[in-house]
Amino acid sequence: MDKIEEEHVVQVVTNDASNLVAAGRMLMEKRTKLFWSPCAAHCLYLILEDIGELPVFYNTIDNAKKVTTYIYRHTWVLNLYRKHSNGRELARPVVTRFVTAYLTLNIIKKQKK
Repeated sequence: MDKIEEEHVVQVVTNDASNLVAAGRMLMEKRTKLFWSPCAAHCLYLILEDIGELPVFYNTIDNAKKVTTYIYRHTWVLNLYRKHSNGRELARPVVTRFVTAYLTLNIIKKQKK
């Protein structure tokens, strides 16, 4: 902020890790025209993570992971899936693994037939 000058900064958005929340509060105290807010995407990520830990959803997500893993580990099954999936790939775990779990469930639901 010092490099780009305070009057050019209106809002600071970070994830809502406790150290960044504290830093955001300190920034707002020091610079009264500045607003800090947590990243909405990160908040949703954390909500999906919590929902995914509920037993009813955890079991469903776990089963979807098992199906996805099975398909990708067996070439003949993967080829069969690709033949009948209209070119759709199953979402694979990445950094945003909790969002990916729901994307994978959606794709599996669409490919159910």
